[in-house]
Amino acid sequence: MNKTHIPTSTYTEKKWYIVDAEGKTLGRLASEIATILIGKHKTDYHPAVDIGDYVIVTNASQISVTGNKELQKTYFYHSGRPGSWRKENLKALRNRIPERVIEKAVKGMLPKGPLGRNMFTRLKVFNGTTHPHVAQNPQLLNL
Repeated sequence: MNKTHIPTSTYTEKKWYIVDAEGKTLGRLASEIATILIGKHKTDYHPAVDIGDYVIVTNASQISVTGNKELQKTYFYHSGRPGSWRKENLKALRNRIPERVIEKAVKGMLPKGPLGRNMFTRLKVFNGTTHPHVAQNPQLLNL
């Protein structure tokens, strides 16, 4: 009799990866990061179990986009109050909070709900080359 093996999140050890975003295309980088956060690169992947790894992204302000997305891609924000609908383009958001561009791209590619929100907590994005996670010995990931 065959039995399906469903791994638990405590069963697998979570690794730390570091990605340099300098010169990388936003969407392609975000999809690779989302794959690692979800855990699809592991052999014991199961969609209902959070077995993904940690990802550190450096040089967030130096990502590239193709075409006219710098001025045409818009980000929306609404606090729920009447008249508080705000929007800004990619260039303005990159100047204000460059980490948010990668965070929003990756978060849109993760599962919706509690599982996806837990996966998103393992994404660490930094504007420069330095980060406080040196003690975790992250492996360099070339995407």
